[in-house]
Amino acid sequence: MTELMLVAGLIALIAGAELIVNFGTRLAKSLGISPLIIGLTIVSIGTSAPELAVGIDAMRRDAGSLVLGNIAGTNMVNLLLILGLSASIRPIVMQSQTLRLDLPAMVGSSVLLVVLASDGGLSTWDGVIMLTAAVVYTWRLLATARREASAASLAHEVKHDDAEPRLPRSRKHTVRDLLMTCVGIAVVVVGADWLVTSAVSIAEQFGVSETLIGLTVVAIGTSLPELATTITATIRGGRSIAVGNLIGSSTYNLTFILGTSLLFGPAEVYVSQQLIWLDLPLMLGAALLCVPVFLTGRRITRWEGLMFVGAYTAYLTYLIVLRA
Repeated sequence: MTELMLVAGLIALIAGAELIVNFGTRLAKSLGISPLIIGLTIVSIGTSAPELAVGIDAMRRDAGSLVLGNIAGTNMVNLLLILGLSASIRPIVMQSQTLRLDLPAMVGSSVLLVVLASDGGLSTWDGVIMLTAAVVYTWRLLATARREASAASLAHEVKHDDAEPRLPRSRKHTVRDLLMTCVGIAVVVVGADWLVTSAVSIAEQFGVSETLIGLTVVAIGTSLPELATTITATIRGGRSIAVGNLIGSSTYNLTFILGTSLLFGPAEVYVSQQLIWLDLPLMLGAALLCVPVFLTGRRITRWEGLMFVGAYTAYLTYLIVLRA
């Protein structure tokens, strides 16, 4: 029964995130927002909804290790497995904004978490710091969107990159998109409750730590929306949405998702030595690995994508063989 609840929770998370992404993206396109901004905001937040729901629910159940393991594991999946698979299908060209704003924000957020967790605990005030970072990052994104909207080059980008033309939409369609987005959020919340309940139960049943469950089962499960969205966007030629989704999702996981989750937990959440000295540094290492790869030729080649996938395969093998 527990295993069925785990599967049902994963399915609900994916279905809910799909609703959020699809209808949220339609709404954004009708407002004339560029594909990169859509990927960094609407799509990345929408596909991160499972992590947020899991984080809040787990904190309320005093399962902080599951939350931290999920965040670290999810970012490893995003940056190594999903980004690597996307690049191995089709080389990804970096846009200027990705290099100037999004990459530094992701690396900086990773460093921030490692520093805050280094004393063995994360407090509510640490959550406030992370949320502040999320607000600053979002403000910069919105400022960029406003500049793009007023720039003459926007028309050229929409025509030649991977965007679709602005969709004329009535108020009825706007209300429908909003309602379906809310339905997606509700489905994600229910799925998160099922997933966390079953994951904690399985961990207790087999004597596996909550951190390991978060790094593997929950991390991969909650990353499935990002996987589906990124691969689909890559195949359809939506490279800006694909990259923006993964970079934005990884940054929001570390700032908005974890920061919000900490507000719903105890005053101090314990951080294990395994997380401090291994899992969080490895997550930071994955973010730092993106810097030379992104900057070299301003693209991710197929071989570099395969290297990313190989690195995640080695990491997952280590988790299953040596820590299970």
